[in-house]
Amino acid sequence: TFKDKNTIETVDKKGRTGTITASRFLVAVGGRPSPLNCEGGELAVSSDDVFFLDKDPGKTLCVGASYISLECAGFLAGFGKDVTVAVRSILLRGFDRECADRIGTHMEEHGVKFKRGVTPSKLEKVEGDRIKVSFSDGSSDVYDTVLGAIGRSADTAKLGLDKLGVTMNPNNGKIVCNHEQSSCPNIYACGDVMEGCPELTPVAIQAGILLAGRLFGKSQEPMDYVNICTTVFTPIEYSCVGLSEDDAKEQLGEKNIEVYHREFLPLEWSLSHGRSTSNAFTKVIVDKSNDDKVLGIHYVGPNAGEILQGYGVSMRKGLTFKDLVSTVGIHPTSSEEIVTLSITKSSGEDAAAGGC
Repeated sequence: TFKDKNTIETVDKKGRTGTITASRFLVAVGGRPSPLNCEGGELAVSSDDVFFLDKDPGKTLCVGASYISLECAGFLAGFGKDVTVAVRSILLRGFDRECADRIGTHMEEHGVKFKRGVTPSKLEKVEGDRIKVSFSDGSSDVYDTVLGAIGRSADTAKLGLDKLGVTMNPNNGKIVCNHEQSSCPNIYACGDVMEGCPELTPVAIQAGILLAGRLFGKSQEPMDYVNICTTVFTPIEYSCVGLSEDDAKEQLGEKNIEVYHREFLPLEWSLSHGRSTSNAFTKVIVDKSNDDKVLGIHYVGPNAGEILQGYGVSMRKGLTFKDLVSTVGIHPTSSEEIVTLSITKSSGEDAAAGGC
């Protein structure tokens, strides 16, 4: 706990107290899953708990439409469980809407049920260890396991940052920063504890390295929180880097944006009857007013993370659409589809592609 801006009080496992003084402090305590805010919410498990259950999860309700909720719903459904996802508004808020909707459609087609426009209003034990969930629309159902995945809150409640005038988001306890520096100039934050930071371990590591370089080295390089590759490991994977289509239009205006897109059947899926009914999808968003600079690359399909990682490097180097399509593709791969894009949304042409 902070006693003042240069002093923290510590307590070890044996209850012994001490103090540490420093000219600067870095807060990197991470976050914890946010509990369900309804009667009986304590009956729900978190995404941390689901891997340590001592019994079959059985019929499961996943509450929330975050990537954690959808990933858990996906692997539980893959085990053959009866899985429902309770969605308050939209899937994967903050991600590209078109790609998020494709994930939802794919999951529904593969057995995951979605209960949309609802939140849990009450959880109660029935029939032994089963849980009856009452929803905001007046409906109810009984489940063996309820998994809450409605977001994460920073683990800052006991740090005493409020006494130092550190600006924080009152809803999740996250620290508001400018280049990892809080409103108290000698207190910094990295990772999940920082407001607006993607909740990804590699992001926290990179931000910490760059901050150390600026504080104690000769670097002036800030952390780039836009061109970060990230992957959602749902049954059909989704990876992206840069801006979503909606964010690009909001920031630069719709008239300055062009979207190149393609829907295709990956070769590896064409060999399987069970998979050949699903298509992959990719889109590239460019700034027409700035030499067709690439603003975002999105891919929904197999091996998404493996495919997009390399594109993240080129995005940081100022990739243009000409650079992209001048690159010779590796045939026959899914990644090849990204460097052979030619159909624009504005043309109104069908984005579906034929085979090789």
